[in-house]
Amino acid sequence: MTDKSTEMPPKYDPQSVEAGRYNQWLADGLFKPSGDKKAHPYSIVIPPPNVTGKLHLGHAWDTTLQDMIIRQKRMQGYDTLWLPGMDHAGIATQAKVEAKLREQGISRYDLGREKFIEKVWEWKDEYANTIKQQWAKLGLSLDYSRERFTLDKGLSEAVKKVFVQLYKKGLIYRGEYIINWDPQARTALSDIEVIHKDDKGAFYHVKYKFADGQTKLNGKDYIEIATTRPETMMGDTAVAVNPSDERYKDVVGKKVILPLANREIPIIADQHADPEFGTGAVKITPAHDPNDFLVGNRHHLERINTMNEDASMNEKAGKYAGMDRFEARKAMVKDLQDQGLMIAIDPIVHSVGHSERTGVQVEARLSTQWFVKMKPLAEQALKNQETDDKVDFVPERFEKIFEQWMDNIHDWVISRQLWWGHQIPAWYNKKTGEIYVDEQPPKDIENWEQDKDVLDTWFSSALWPFSTMGWPNTDAPDYKRYFPTNTLVTGYDIIFFWVSRMIFQSLEFTGRRPFEHVLLHGLIRDEQGRKMSKSLGNGIDPMDVIDKYGADALRWFLSNGSTPGQDIRFTYTKMDAAWNFINKIWNASRYVIMNLGAMSKPELPDESQWDLADRWILSRLNKTVAQVTEQFEKFNFGEAGRALYDFIWSDFCDWYIEMSKEILTGDDEDAKDKTRNVLAYVLDQTLRLLHPIMPFVTEKIWLTMPHEGHSLVTAQYPVTHKAFENEKAEAQMAKLIELIKAVRNIRAEANAPMSSEIDVLIKTDDAELTHVFESNRDYIDRFVHPKELQIGPDVKAPKLAMTGIITDAEVYVPLAELVDLNDEAARLQKDIKKFESEVDRAKKKLANNRFVENAPDEVVEGERQKQAENESKLQATKDRLAALQTAQ
Repeated sequence: MTDKSTEMPPKYDPQSVEAGRYNQWLADGLFKPSGDKKAHPYSIVIPPPNVTGKLHLGHAWDTTLQDMIIRQKRMQGYDTLWLPGMDHAGIATQAKVEAKLREQGISRYDLGREKFIEKVWEWKDEYANTIKQQWAKLGLSLDYSRERFTLDKGLSEAVKKVFVQLYKKGLIYRGEYIINWDPQARTALSDIEVIHKDDKGAFYHVKYKFADGQTKLNGKDYIEIATTRPETMMGDTAVAVNPSDERYKDVVGKKVILPLANREIPIIADQHADPEFGTGAVKITPAHDPNDFLVGNRHHLERINTMNEDASMNEKAGKYAGMDRFEARKAMVKDLQDQGLMIAIDPIVHSVGHSERTGVQVEARLSTQWFVKMKPLAEQALKNQETDDKVDFVPERFEKIFEQWMDNIHDWVISRQLWWGHQIPAWYNKKTGEIYVDEQPPKDIENWEQDKDVLDTWFSSALWPFSTMGWPNTDAPDYKRYFPTNTLVTGYDIIFFWVSRMIFQSLEFTGRRPFEHVLLHGLIRDEQGRKMSKSLGNGIDPMDVIDKYGADALRWFLSNGSTPGQDIRFTYTKMDAAWNFINKIWNASRYVIMNLGAMSKPELPDESQWDLADRWILSRLNKTVAQVTEQFEKFNFGEAGRALYDFIWSDFCDWYIEMSKEILTGDDEDAKDKTRNVLAYVLDQTLRLLHPIMPFVTEKIWLTMPHEGHSLVTAQYPVTHKAFENEKAEAQMAKLIELIKAVRNIRAEANAPMSSEIDVLIKTDDAELTHVFESNRDYIDRFVHPKELQIGPDVKAPKLAMTGIITDAEVYVPLAELVDLNDEAARLQKDIKKFESEVDRAKKKLANNRFVENAPDEVVEGERQKQAENESKLQATKDRLAALQTAQ
């Protein structure tokens, strides 16, 4: 029944349409799984947004695609679960809270660990609430009864279990290595948390003098070393040359005096030194460079760490202790110059690592950290991609990127020197230094001290698809019902950060892939194609867009501009187009509903009552249902949107609704009733197709019209019907539309408005076409307003007439007082060129063996039909031009 409280006002207003709707859906419990054990389960876990701030346009895109998938599956009768949650985001959140504290003139150290953590929880609560409000505004059909947070009790238990099991299996170890260090956040970073940027720098060419005072190299008493980082010199423990480098064979084993430190260090031979780069001799600083660390291990060199956690120089840096690293660089360079040890300074631009979170320049620092041994886990993930349980990457090309990264993966540093996060479940005996690793602390806890570090946030989020379902309790109902999940939707930029880690952790701990499909989308860029960023000031707040255009318009833009794996550009022109499309739907729906009378529900009349327009629109609807369903299955949402747009704007609004007016304004009550039901049925099915993409406006319209059921959220999704298939009706209507367009074009070119009287003469030898035109005279009258309409094989072409060549017919419009024969000849010549071009295009396509052999048979046959039709039109146009020229 129609809900009269939801009647449609004359103008589409997204704010009033969307107001209160989401809360009603929640109150009705429509987003929870159906509980139907006979239904196939379908699950998605949301990529948990960081509780660091508001959601951006990329989040809106990501979650809109997920919502479209889950809404369609719900309507198709699946037992659906879309599980929401958020990520504690370790370093990112801690950095935000520390920045806020700095504005108040205090640091986390002033507060202490416990009080600081309280502040972070306050931050989390504030921003989690904001994010949920944004989810609501977008219309996301999430089951909040299952909401999770990566630091909640259940997920924390899962994290501890995973850590302990990997440790006991020998896949987690503790060791001293060179790691990436963020001196502002004072924590280790993994390789993929380092962003490389081009910075201005220099090559500093320094003299390292031979210690014995006698050795000479090319007549000089020093070996020349080029470095970009003189501030690390105080940690040098050797100079390396390549063993194959003939220039230095006589000085290997000799010692040089380390400038500024007056310490002797050896010259060693190692493959690390590249004879082709610089002087071929390099300084070795094992505590400050990952390659030098490996060289030091091979030659048993001392590791001298000359920096503090904040990248200031420590006591091992001698007179430079206490200086910031860049201040120390300047001071050392000046001292080298003053002592005559600086040969040259060459300015360069080079790639330097920066912290993804704080933006500061990263230090390579010797540190004791916890690592995951990645090779066995990576091999397991790669092997699984050869099985039926593989993860299906969409687009497929990203699987190669995943595999290449797994093939070349390094051990993963998982410890972070932070306070916010999962504290590592390892304890050290205060007396013996013994390490105890377990899910529970040691019983004599007073004798032990827990590791102060926390785990990398990706360690916990890597467990997200199964920890959120109740794992490690493998009997948990959700785990048994909804894991593995079906589809993950995320950006291609976190394949390494998150997607790959979920895959190898899931395989290790559940024996299954975490998801069947991973749909990877690109980035949203601005109108100029630039990445959105604070520095450029080109970011777009999705909530501002919704305030102006409505959530449905934003969702339509995000879905319709969506090609898997590709970036999209946001423009307000596209938003205007999206709003205009919804406004078209609104106005068309309002027209239909205003004409439905007292109908209780749409019921299609018997097939025997359908006229050509009815058969055609139902056939077109059927094809649209098939296309949209198929494209959704392939995650080609842009193609699905184009099919919907063409059907709604052109087929339904421009043609069927306009044709319905001829009947609804007439006197035949049976015909009126039939047309009302077809209109209502097609609108109902169209709203169902649209609902996953634009849920608010479709729900509003559907509740306003006659309907059965409580909400579109749980209404049945359209399916195809064999009875609707009607290629004949589509072909006939195509010719009727072609006729109408031909006459309209003639009117436009002759400046003959619809109010002016014209005769329309249609010459055709095709009996079926004659029947189609004759039986649809009412539609021809409505759309072209002829004074007189003649149809048949005996129609003669008037001398002074404009001509339209359509498939299997010629259309003449006598306009004696308006027609200039030269103009008409020019127009026909223009048409000849158009038809020649079309014929030539088809011939080339059909001459391409790859197209003919690989394209579907119906596509190839369609191309042949187009060629034949255009050849016929071309010949008819040439004949008409010849007749016109003869008449002149």
